[in-house]
Amino acid sequence: MALVAVRGLNKTYVVGSQHIHVLRDLELEVAAGEMVAVVGASGVGKSTLLHLLGGLDRADSGVVQAAGVELTQLPDGELVAFRNRSVGFVFQFHHLLPEFTAAENVEMPMRIAKLPHEESRRRAADLLARVGLSERVTHRPGMLSGGEQQRVAVARALVMRPAVLLADEPTGDLDETTAESLHLLLRDMHAEHGLTSIIATHNPRLAAACDRVLRLERGQLHPA
Repeated sequence: MALVAVRGLNKTYVVGSQHIHVLRDLELEVAAGEMVAVVGASGVGKSTLLHLLGGLDRADSGVVQAAGVELTQLPDGELVAFRNRSVGFVFQFHHLLPEFTAAENVEMPMRIAKLPHEESRRRAADLLARVGLSERVTHRPGMLSGGEQQRVAVARALVMRPAVLLADEPTGDLDETTAESLHLLLRDMHAEHGLTSIIATHNPRLAAACDRVLRLERGQLHPA
């Protein structure tokens, strides 16, 4: 059974007098527990697709279902709550809060969900250790390298044990060894918590390690 199902998804941006058709009647099904890579040229719409799948943006038309919820029909307030509890995001540019420590950034989704403080601290510490940052928990983003910031962002995305992880170039700032350890962590989360992942990437090693690789081209997805 598909955990993520997309039907007839269309998205157009208007730039001046131009209409840029990014997605055209796009179709997608991702089974529960599956790890799917989405590849394609820069600017083809991979980030746009992830934003629509996670309810960060609204499509012009079409249906997006995730974890049994039709996102296109949810009011904004319910959509925010769904994202917090059911979707983990790894953004291309981290989006960490500069005034908070690494641990506090990872704890933020749990604070929003009003989870008990001790549980939040324990989960954050555990995930930071698993991404190799146990010595950096009190460091603010400005004191971390780009790769370390990316690992904090990954821990933040996973800390709520979401049904779906949407990752945009999650290994972009990582060396080969760290990228491999990140992939192993994602595999562990799939096994431990039933995670389902959709990963936009230019990294051929990461794409090849996924269960399936799709290419986004001319607004539609095709087997790579």
